[in-house]
Amino acid sequence: MTKKILVTGGSGYFGETVVKKHLEMGDIVYILDINKPNLTHDNLFFIECDINSESLTQKIDLGFDIVHHNVAQVPIAKNKKIFWKVNKDGMENLLKSCEATKVKKIIYTSSSAVYGVPARNPVLESDQPHPMEDYGMAKYEAELICEKYIKKGLDISIIRPRTIMGHGRLGIFSILFEWIYSNANIPVLNGGKNIYQFVHADDLADACILAALKTGSAKYNIGAEEFGSMSEVLRFLINATKSESKIKSIPLKLAEIGMNITSLIGISPLGPYHALMYGRSMYFDISKAKNELGFQPKYSNNQMFLESYEWYVANRESILSQSGATSLHRKPAKQKILKLFSKIF
Repeated sequence: MTKKILVTGGSGYFGETVVKKHLEMGDIVYILDINKPNLTHDNLFFIECDINSESLTQKIDLGFDIVHHNVAQVPIAKNKKIFWKVNKDGMENLLKSCEATKVKKIIYTSSSAVYGVPARNPVLESDQPHPMEDYGMAKYEAELICEKYIKKGLDISIIRPRTIMGHGRLGIFSILFEWIYSNANIPVLNGGKNIYQFVHADDLADACILAALKTGSAKYNIGAEEFGSMSEVLRFLINATKSESKIKSIPLKLAEIGMNITSLIGISPLGPYHALMYGRSMYFDISKAKNELGFQPKYSNNQMFLESYEWYVANRESILSQSGATSLHRKPAKQKILKLFSKIF
């Protein structure tokens, strides 16, 4: 049965993945964004609107069966005021509009940043969130707003993904890919022994759609099923690409201080969340999503890194010269101080 779908942030990297999958299913899809989408399709329509607009209710009063909420200011942006305005206030405005227009199901793509540095691994949905920087705090406040509207009768599922990868994914990963391409040294913290789980955008989109088709509010942790340490995935990528890059270890505390200072004064592309988690372990137990949704991730850490790198190399020339990309996940991050950092170590 054809459904009418709204994807907020549908012009962005992950939102576009969700849009494509719903179009493949034969659904009618509307994108709500401040940026025009790259996609065109007979069943695809565009609503140009800010998530905090006072006219949001009027613009989405189209009888949507499902709303996927993906509008977010991401950690690499590092703008605290916009974190709260977009990630928290935008959620309140959207759910108020969904309530008024009687949307049947809402999927909120949250973040693993809500857990902060986890007290234990694997992380379960029942573990108490403890965000430790503004991005994670704002995303968690948005979850609490969801809880408020669930009590008012809205059907909302919250998806907490691990770090997203996939072809076309750039942001801070463009730095890593360029280092490997140019045979530069790759810094890891404390030997890169930390276990770090990622999730492919296609797998995450599948999880969101499975949750959208299930009645009843719930929370799901989503990540790859096959993963390992940071040094393992980096070594795999170096070997698979025949790069001459070397993995260089530096002490965790020293690196944290350096990343925080350089981020604060604006010479590092990394945000506080990256500095917090790069050298620490974090991985989810995904059994709840597997048991309740039938979720089965297709990509391992190694597979998604290799796919992402190969896409980067194939598109490298246009990537390095681009200036018009609007989504921060689609833009290559500027290396700034990290270029020197890779040479020193």
